[in-house]
Amino acid sequence: MSNDPMQNDLGRRDFMKTSLKASTATVTAGALGIGFVAASEPVLAQAIKTDFTGIKAGEQDIPVGSFNMPAYISRPDKASGPLPIIIVVSEIFGVHEYIADTTRRFAKLGYLAIAPEFFTRAGDPNTFGTIAEIQSNIVAKTPDAQVLADLKAAIAWAEKNGGDLKKVGVTGFCWGGRITWLSATLPEVKAGVAWYGRLVGDKTANNPRQPVEIAAELKAPVLGLYGSADTGIPLDTVEQMKAALGKASSNPAAKASKFEIYPDAPHAFHADYRNTYREGPAKDGWAKCLAWFKQYGVS
Repeated sequence: MSNDPMQNDLGRRDFMKTSLKASTATVTAGALGIGFVAASEPVLAQAIKTDFTGIKAGEQDIPVGSFNMPAYISRPDKASGPLPIIIVVSEIFGVHEYIADTTRRFAKLGYLAIAPEFFTRAGDPNTFGTIAEIQSNIVAKTPDAQVLADLKAAIAWAEKNGGDLKKVGVTGFCWGGRITWLSATLPEVKAGVAWYGRLVGDKTANNPRQPVEIAAELKAPVLGLYGSADTGIPLDTVEQMKAALGKASSNPAAKASKFEIYPDAPHAFHADYRNTYREGPAKDGWAKCLAWFKQYGVS
């Protein structure tokens, strides 16, 4: 796999444009990886690489009305019945190698894991060289309502392709962490795990509500995994969310939701390809993520 941004750009676009046209649940294991977005570099040698042994993983178009949404999908090679479903929601960088690898980790554990490319209508994050450019040109132009509709479409696709609709979990990182909180208001979702997702913020046309405002509407319990050294998500915003959940304690999902705060962990401490990675919190968070899904029947 090359770390050359131009080669990654071509590889990622080719990946997204060569989605499988299969109408069945079969996903070939021919996609070896889709590179890392240029704005997220340098990529560190510690990046975890999950192989394809025992699983199938690759690209698939998921219909959302008349639109075909690309997604990276991983699943066990063999299954005796319907599989629990995990929707993996990316950072602002979209579905690059780290997110694809995360789906493969879930597949190794028996899940049908789907990472939709929610940004595909707005553009390709890899065409921008900085995080600020991605935020303004891609993220800001991707409405929450559209993302949740895409997420519901991914769940519907999963049900038709070997997934168990009674066992649906959502997990996401950074931007995807915020989306995880919002997705927990959907009746299809049984549990969520939000990795350092923003909890408060300004209202915009595309982001009309923040997680702190929807605690009473949660239909699924959410585990929030956050770092005390995250300069972008101060702990006082976590306290605001805890207070909102407390006020909504008559709602069982809100009452069950909780946080795990890792001392001295920065933002993106699970992102093993970045210098923010912290092995201890990342591994503990992953274990707690899996236990959370098991506790709430998504396994």
